[in-house]
Amino acid sequence: MFMTYLRRFAGLVKFEHSIFALPFAYSGAFLAEMRVPGFWRLFWITVALVAARSFGMALNRLIDAEIDARNPRTAGRELPTGRLKRWQVWAFALVSLGVLVGSTFALPVITRYLWPVVIVPMVVYPYTKRWTWLSHLVLGFTDGLAPIGAWIAVTGALAWEPFVLGAGVGLWIAGFDVIYAFMDIGVDREQGLHSIPADLGENAGLWSTRIHHAAAIILLGLTGYVQGTNFVYYLGVAVCAVLLFYENWLMRKADLEKVGVAFMTMNGVISVVFLFFTTLSLFVP
Repeated sequence: MFMTYLRRFAGLVKFEHSIFALPFAYSGAFLAEMRVPGFWRLFWITVALVAARSFGMALNRLIDAEIDARNPRTAGRELPTGRLKRWQVWAFALVSLGVLVGSTFALPVITRYLWPVVIVPMVVYPYTKRWTWLSHLVLGFTDGLAPIGAWIAVTGALAWEPFVLGAGVGLWIAGFDVIYAFMDIGVDREQGLHSIPADLGENAGLWSTRIHHAAAIILLGLTGYVQGTNFVYYLGVAVCAVLLFYENWLMRKADLEKVGVAFMTMNGVISVVFLFFTTLSLFVP
């Protein structure tokens, strides 16, 4: 029974999608002081990030439960099918929030005051698609806080530099969220939900992703300049640029069969590649 519910909660929060945000958050922690933080600092950063993401995903599923039930693609999720009850998901969300708050007591004091800044966008985001196609940017902003938070958790101070990295990550995520929205164009239009592909058309969606991703690469490169990184970091940014180009080439047309590769596979590879080169750059003179 325990393993059954463990699998259901893992499915609820799409734990495998953590590969999108965690590598960039770790990169933020590494770039903060141009070195790898101590084990326990990284441990508590990881706990905070996983807890925050779990809270956000659980809340998203609760808010969107009725919408998910009306969408054939999402009707099989845990809440619409009844595999998890609303009270169970609420309990999971509150426990996740408690773990997030508790983890801040093992991190610099400033994090105890900033955690609500992370939570508020998570509460707001699920509602934005009900009234604007800018919801992609709201999601990007929300996820872009991860490397900023990790940076602050290392330095113990608020600075402007991590916001360059956070903006780059946010635009990257907003871009591939537009790709993801191609799967629900028809349902979104029927239900009055908003996305760039549903509101502005497929061509606008494709170009929006390209623009977001081009801007993301510029900001990732600018992060290296601000922090004085070496050529290895820029090589990593260049590889990410090539991979993003390939991702957008796959989606040069609104081909739903390519969404899985473009969304899951390519973005997972890109985040890991960025972390690899960022880490390697710390050990190369």
